[in-house]
Amino acid sequence: MTFLGTRLSAVLLFLLGFPVLWLLWLGSYALNPGPSSSRIEVIIPARSSLAEIEKILAEHKVIRADARFSMLALLTGSGKKLKAGEYVFEPGKRPLGVIDRLRKGNVLYRSVTIPEGLEMAKIAEILAADGWTDYQHFLDLAQDQELLAGLGVNADSLEGYLFPDTYYLSKGQQSAAEIIKMMVEKHFQVFNELGENSRLPMSLTHHEIVTLASIVEKETGLAEERGLVAGVFLNRLAKGMRLQADPTVRYGLKKYTNPLSRADLKQFTIYNTYRIFGLPAGPISNPGDAAIKAVLFPVESDYLYFVAKDDKSHHFSRTLQEHNKAVSKYKNSR
Repeated sequence: MTFLGTRLSAVLLFLLGFPVLWLLWLGSYALNPGPSSSRIEVIIPARSSLAEIEKILAEHKVIRADARFSMLALLTGSGKKLKAGEYVFEPGKRPLGVIDRLRKGNVLYRSVTIPEGLEMAKIAEILAADGWTDYQHFLDLAQDQELLAGLGVNADSLEGYLFPDTYYLSKGQQSAAEIIKMMVEKHFQVFNELGENSRLPMSLTHHEIVTLASIVEKETGLAEERGLVAGVFLNRLAKGMRLQADPTVRYGLKKYTNPLSRADLKQFTIYNTYRIFGLPAGPISNPGDAAIKAVLFPVESDYLYFVAKDDKSHHFSRTLQEHNKAVSKYKNSR
């Protein structure tokens, strides 16, 4: 073989062997355990690029900083399919396994519980405290008319429509708008299911039903009383009486802790049902399914009044005279 032939053979062998060497080089990284020796939690923000994801993972010691990570992602067709969210990686997770988890979106979900009867601002506090959203941003969105219209809510805000429940969220995955959408959609789902065979004795709009349910939610926490309380308010509405519900005064004055004074009851707000007839301007809390059901299926009675007893249950009365006696009895015993 001539010298030239020998050189050509060597080049050919190199060229043929290069892909094998390259694959071995790439494979040594793909299957090599990551540098972490403990469980790692990582948040991949929404709309992160492949380069940004690689940087985040390397900074948290999930993978070793190496261009081969991006090569692997692109070769496996996962380059543009890695999903945002919060992830947990076991110690020594291999890069190929990391890519697979991100592609499948096997995120860590955390439970967030919103109790019944909270005001919109309190819900914003809970979500902000856990880092799901900014407090003011959430409130701004909850009053954004374009967002409300898109969600099918004909109101000034989402007060009353943020359904209390336990939600499972992943950090970096849901925006504040998406969390709001989730809660409002849950409200409509529950409301529509409950309203199929409603026994409301009068015609009320969806918004009016939610408004009344929000008052019932605030007036009593006892399951056996909700239907009676709703019935009392409906009886008063039918007779053209003022509702005279203390929680509406508190909401209008933003006075949630200290006892209400006589001056508070006389102060006019569009929520003070001691001053206005009918329902207040809108919901005063976000009612759960039990309070909504109580309005849709009220207990029929001729009660027009109720007053709280020592054990937080209520005494119900048919006449003002009977009610005044009950007020005197229970308030003097406190």
